[in-house]
Amino acid sequence: MGGGRRGGGGIVESPGFAPQKQRNVIKTPASLLLAALVAAFALQTWAQQPAASAPASAASAAAPGASGLTVAPPQASSAVPAPGPAAATPAPAAPNAVEATAAAAKADPAAGDTRFAAVCVACHGVGGNSGTPANPKLAQQHPDYIVKQLQEFKSGKRPNPIMQGFAAQLSDQDMKNIGAYLATQQSKPGFAKDKELVSLGEKIYRGGAQNRQLPACAGCHSPNGAGIPAQYPRLSGQHADYTASQLVAFRDGIRKNSPQMAQIAAKMNDREIRAVADYIAGLR
Repeated sequence: MGGGRRGGGGIVESPGFAPQKQRNVIKTPASLLLAALVAAFALQTWAQQPAASAPASAASAAAPGASGLTVAPPQASSAVPAPGPAAATPAPAAPNAVEATAAAAKADPAAGDTRFAAVCVACHGVGGNSGTPANPKLAQQHPDYIVKQLQEFKSGKRPNPIMQGFAAQLSDQDMKNIGAYLATQQSKPGFAKDKELVSLGEKIYRGGAQNRQLPACAGCHSPNGAGIPAQYPRLSGQHADYTASQLVAFRDGIRKNSPQMAQIAAKMNDREIRAVADYIAGLR
């Protein structure tokens, strides 16, 4: 058509235009080469990605979040295991230590007899049966009461210069031993001496004085004066002079190691104190 002409190879040539078949042949090798280069680059990038991802993850973990706070990367767990129940359980004490503690805590009446004879017998008599009205009988007294009084003499809570000097010679174990020894001794009975006061003493000891809110002595020390172990002392057969002196000391604030007795004694006059003390001396 127009100015075209047929060549020898059967391809039509037009001026200024490359033959269509020739352009297709030239494009095909270039496309394959480009595809190969892209594939090679992608393969190289994929191979390097795991190594680069770790630093990126660490950097992103330490980067500030939306709140502006920096989130630290997770720390590696400690290699030291947490203590289990066995670690919190204390080791059992050695058998010898347990036996020594038990022996020290257990009172020994025989050892108490020895210490009593060395320190106490001169004033409180053989077996705790004092023959001097000013010094109390200690035979059959409750061990806990003996220990408490000796400890308070020693510390000064119950002021008495003579008794403080003797108590200072005793250890706590000595006191326990002496208390155990005295509890095994039989108290000798006493007697009421003032017939005019004994009935008043009996009335107060057994019934108190309700109009003055004075409680009965028997409520704590029992009707026969035996007391209550570990709480209230035995009074039965005690010297009247000693009992009266202690009631006066409670009333006048001299003896302060029993607030309860101080309140009770504060409601008693001298005559009532003598009457109760005399009645107690004759209790069986």
